[in-house]
Amino acid sequence: MTHPRDLRDYERFLALHELLDAYAETGYAFTDTADEPGPALQSYARIAVQSPGRLHMLISEINDLIRLGLFSADIADDVDLLPRIKPPAGRTVEQCLEVAKIHLERIASGSPFAQTAHPQNPWEWRKRFPELHQLLGSYFHQDFSLDYASHKGALDDYLAGSAEEALKQAAMEIHTLLSIIETDRDLSVAADALGLEVVPPKNVTLRQWLSDIRSIIIHRLRGSPERTQSR
Repeated sequence: MTHPRDLRDYERFLALHELLDAYAETGYAFTDTADEPGPALQSYARIAVQSPGRLHMLISEINDLIRLGLFSADIADDVDLLPRIKPPAGRTVEQCLEVAKIHLERIASGSPFAQTAHPQNPWEWRKRFPELHQLLGSYFHQDFSLDYASHKGALDDYLAGSAEEALKQAAMEIHTLLSIIETDRDLSVAADALGLEVVPPKNVTLRQWLSDIRSIIIHRLRGSPERTQSR
């Protein structure tokens, strides 16, 4: 069983869609002020600064939308694909995007902004750990028991359907996740945000299970499948 990845490459406002997804995750409202970016914009910025050019692409798309106008017939189909984020009373969406753009331009030029040790919402967790989200959310979801007879079956399906680079990414992300999170409670919150909707195998902690998964992936990459893990 394979699970297609979310691809939106055909969209005109791909970067803007990603930004508005962050706002959708935190309440479907623009909360930025002229003095300070709100939680959604800060989450987006923490992710975007890791990819050169990402902020500049978004700024260009915002300029494009504002230049044409939100209700322009020329981009009506493109705008229809975007999440609907509510502006505060007395302001328009375009005005809110202008405020966001000012903050984005400052961040792109190197101005400091709020940094955190851990992602602050599910959107940020998924963006910070995209391959782990793919693994947990697509294979260990609420219908897990309908698709697989065991945790091993689901993991085998993921291994069989994933390219080498994806497996390397998953192993690295698991290592990072386990390194930055100290408590079982925080790890459970993170796993939930990343799409995990089943409990680990019987008598295995979440931390140990994720560590076991990483070991199995590494063995697969080395061409030596782990035979002892049959959970």
